Amino acid sequence: MLEVKDRPARAARTKARQPFIDCDIHNYIQSDAVLMGYLDPRWHNHHRTYGHRSNPVLAFHGAPYPRLAGVGKRKDAAPPSGLTAGADFGFFRAQHLEALPVEYGILNCLSRVGDQLNSAYDAALARAMNDWQSAEWLAADDRLRGSILVPYEDGDLAAEEIRRMADDKRCIQVLMKPRTREPMGRKRYWKIYEAAEACGLPIAVHFGGYSQNPITSSGWPSFYFEDHTNMCQVFQSHLISLVCEGVFERFPGLRLVCVEGGFAWLPALMWRMDKHLKRLADEVPHVTRRPSDLVRAHVRFTTQPMEEAPDPRHILQVIEHFESDEMLMFATDYPHWDYDNPDRVLEKLPEPLRRKIFVENARAFYGLSPREE
Repeated sequence: MLEVKDRPARAARTKARQPFIDCDIHNYIQSDAVLMGYLDPRWHNHHRTYGHRSNPVLAFHGAPYPRLAGVGKRKDAAPPSGLTAGADFGFFRAQHLEALPVEYGILNCLSRVGDQLNSAYDAALARAMNDWQSAEWLAADDRLRGSILVPYEDGDLAAEEIRRMADDKRCIQVLMKPRTREPMGRKRYWKIYEAAEACGLPIAVHFGGYSQNPITSSGWPSFYFEDHTNMCQVFQSHLISLVCEGVFERFPGLRLVCVEGGFAWLPALMWRMDKHLKRLADEVPHVTRRPSDLVRAHVRFTTQPMEEAPDPRHILQVIEHFESDEMLMFATDYPHWDYDNPDRVLEKLPEPLRRKIFVENARAFYGLSPREE
């Protein structure tokens, strides 16, 4: 495993200055035996005999780079129980929820869902994982909120799962991974957006996935270093696709949050799209608003992993170029190795802006009620 950048959460207990909303926490199911308790029995034999499309020893399925042999976790997040980091709820609660002033924590369970070629099996996995998360995590602590896992390569089955879970108000977004088979603006995904909009749920796109497509336009990177650095490319490609295909105008109530894709690239991308729309608007008559206005109205970004400029003023300049102070929401990425300690990131920002990023923007975006501080 790689070393954690900021050591123990215990040290943050006495330093953290204000409550925060953590928009990216990763929980993992303990074992296949636990999964069997929630998976439809019709699929038990299929699961045992044919398995799932990914390496069974990995709890997180991204690109197949050696970093994943250690599952990409903080060393100090490995619980004494021997479970993988993020799978022992009691240890997680003590190390993260109780050690830090977490007002709400949003779970993004990185699982095998969305990666399967058998869409019916993928849907069964999604249903099982959602039921497990509701029963064993969301019910255990009222500070936690969940993301609905969906078989996103099958729009009908994904929409069905969104509607099934939407009545559980602890589930506050729909989770997709950006290594999809096609750009996310394409029609194959529209039924997902339609269902999410109807249910009042944003779409969270979290880095990862196991499709056959590389994240670069030129093929697969040689190194994990490349893969990790290039993650912003896939988010940019999807955002351009969503704008150009007219998704935000077709679904005016749709909201999107890009999780773990960086954000410093955003101003230049908005400027570029605005410029090109002026010249090429006749090709996309369905795009009737400036791309930058669409992005500001519909899209939010989590902070981790952020581009950490050597001069803190440069990050402030990037945020100023957003022309909005509502677009960033704080995330730790617990329990991964590049975890961000809430007391050590963005600490040079003006306090009103820092409070918006750490608390107020997520409250507004997700409709979360303030807790007593």
